[in-house]
Amino acid sequence: MKLTALGIPPDQERAYRALVAGGPTDAAGLSGGIDTTPVRAAELLASLADAGLATRENERFRAAPPELALRALLVRRRDELGRAETALAELAELFRSRGDAGSVKDLVEVVTGAQGVRQRFLQLQSGATRELRAFVKPRPLLVTAEDNPAESEALARGVTYRVVLERSMLEQPGMLASIADTLAAGEQIRATGTLPLRMLIADGEIGLVPLAASGEPGAVVVHPSGLLDALTGLFDLVWERAAEVFDAGESGEAPGLDDRIVALLLQGFPDKTIAKQLAVSPRTVQRRIKEMMDAAGADTRVQLGYWLARRR
Repeated sequence: MKLTALGIPPDQERAYRALVAGGPTDAAGLSGGIDTTPVRAAELLASLADAGLATRENERFRAAPPELALRALLVRRRDELGRAETALAELAELFRSRGDAGSVKDLVEVVTGAQGVRQRFLQLQSGATRELRAFVKPRPLLVTAEDNPAESEALARGVTYRVVLERSMLEQPGMLASIADTLAAGEQIRATGTLPLRMLIADGEIGLVPLAASGEPGAVVVHPSGLLDALTGLFDLVWERAAEVFDAGESGEAPGLDDRIVALLLQGFPDKTIAKQLAVSPRTVQRRIKEMMDAAGADTRVQLGYWLARRR
């Protein structure tokens, strides 16, 4: 457990852990244990004592019992979060009860500027508690996968991701390997021919739809309304018709070459495209497909595709 959630800085946490593991010590002893200077160690010990995480015995410091010291901080933080939730509910009610409440302005928020769009995109993911649904098209407008730490954080706390990609994205170098890693992290990913728009929906309660790619960056934030219901319905319809990139029933092992060939084959890509994506020769692709056809007792690729689809 990282104690930063309780308001304990990393250096202070290292010092506290060293005290818990090693027993009472002074600044000189602590400095060797956490690889810092005696002066900095003395500062950390004093801060632990001020925070109630340690007690001073002459020149030595003893760790306070974690079940007492940390529980007190945990209870205090829970109380703070409870008060924050109450304040949030009050502000939300105040916002809804304004004179123009119920107007279109309350249902749709237009966000302009690259920074504002990025902020809303990350906020939707950081605030989600159950599920995120997304349409992803090629060439991200503002936020790349590498610039999206909120995604891994949401997955780590148990939020479900359901993502539909445009099929052409599967041709991008390294995309299948990236998808395999993402699936291992818990996302569900499907692909379809084309998508009508980019969008992100959090918990079925708020959506984000980027505006046109040209001109000033912008997006529409959609609050609970008939429009949000329509976006949610559109996602569900496309999701049902889209094809899984990899078989969701596979083991936790990374997809092998045949799995990746099957993924692209069922998405309708020709041998040359499959070979280029997987960095193998077209003859290798053709040979592996022939071996799968023999295993399936299939005389044509159509029969193989039918057999593979039924196995899913």
